[in-house]
Amino acid sequence: MSDTLICERRGHVALVTMNNPPANTWTADSLRGLKALVEELNADRDIYALVLTGQGEKFFSAGADLKLFADGDRAVAREMARCFGEAFEALSRFRGVSIAAINGYAMGGGLEVALACDIRIAEEQAQMALPEAKVGLLPCAGGTQNLALLVGEGWAKRMILCGERVDAARAETIGLVEEVVERGQALERALKLAEQVAGQSPVAVSACKTLIQSSRSRPLDQGYILERELFVDLFDSEDQSEGVNAFLEKRKPHWKNR
Repeated sequence: MSDTLICERRGHVALVTMNNPPANTWTADSLRGLKALVEELNADRDIYALVLTGQGEKFFSAGADLKLFADGDRAVAREMARCFGEAFEALSRFRGVSIAAINGYAMGGGLEVALACDIRIAEEQAQMALPEAKVGLLPCAGGTQNLALLVGEGWAKRMILCGERVDAARAETIGLVEEVVERGQALERALKLAEQVAGQSPVAVSACKTLIQSSRSRPLDQGYILERELFVDLFDSEDQSEGVNAFLEKRKPHWKNR
């Protein structure tokens, strides 16, 4: 993995920092690195949560470097679209809880990577937008789909079709972020929230996340059936027995993530 993506393990939490100054833009290499990193973390049974943030105080991420598309090369466009899609879809499928600590501007692919996370914490000075149409492009890393799921079709159209930028306060109002904190506090808050995940059974969390996200494409009646099936499946796990008995014995559970 390149230095543009730094991973630090803190107990059961993986802290991932986008580190490509000055604007923490994405490259094909860093996108491939993110995909590989998520796959690695999925295989690490000691990791329950992932926190993503940007290096520095001004940018979370400004997305792709537009210089890549200046000559209109379709092959480059196709490769970057593939890299963006595979990386952010892998992040969305991360078996644990992913939290974006938005510490500054989140633009284009920088907002799309936050949209791929489960939860978003934004600092009060943060600005968010999907401005691709202003330069003759469109969000190609899940932005048109994930934004509408979070904020509804109306606000998705305002941000994408009208190029409207939103500040942190507005983002919280419309449901784009779950919490707004003071300047410099997003990472600390995200890490605390990630640490809460350790109190939950990793097996149960993964099953719950699967159910919540399946509601995007699965009819409601099928979701009810799957919910009951996954509930019963938990009884094949060691965590289920540990969790129930720890509660009855008035002690903290010791999760094995299996």
